[in-house]
Amino acid sequence: MNLWRGIKGSIQPFGITFRNIFRKPSTIQYPEQKRTPAPRFRARIILTRDPDGGERCVACYLCSAACPVDCISMQSAERPDGRRYATWFRINFSRCIFCGMCAEACPTLAIQMTPDYEFSKREPLTLVYEKEDLLVDHGGKDNEYNYYRHAGIGVVNPRGGNPDEAPPVDIRTNLP
Repeated sequence: MNLWRGIKGSIQPFGITFRNIFRKPSTIQYPEQKRTPAPRFRARIILTRDPDGGERCVACYLCSAACPVDCISMQSAERPDGRRYATWFRINFSRCIFCGMCAEACPTLAIQMTPDYEFSKREPLTLVYEKEDLLVDHGGKDNEYNYYRHAGIGVVNPRGGNPDEAPPVDIRTNLP
């Protein structure tokens, strides 16, 4: 039984090699011919805007918490109207493994991944992108999504003022 497994294990790789030896190679001459990536290909990270033109990022730190290599950092602040935003947002692409965990963790769809894969540089410090480098002028994959309209936060309407939301309950009415 072990002898047969040894023979089979030695002959099978030669069969695979012999079967593929006469195939035509599929070589792509890269700078002249560029391969089109799959529609769900994940590469460059961008920060998108909501339909009103404001930044979608609310600096909730979920993307930096979900990042397995810890390449995302940011600082949060709050506007006078109560809306949070990131004063600075930084991604180190020399450490990024393009796993997409940050885009999955983002509740506002601010972080999205594009199929742009051509951004290599010689100096690692030039691969540290700031918020101004990442911010684009469109909404990305979902142009109509606005976090503050769906979240029920009192920045757009007072609490309980949205059509699908009940007004807040006064807890003193629950007392005996």
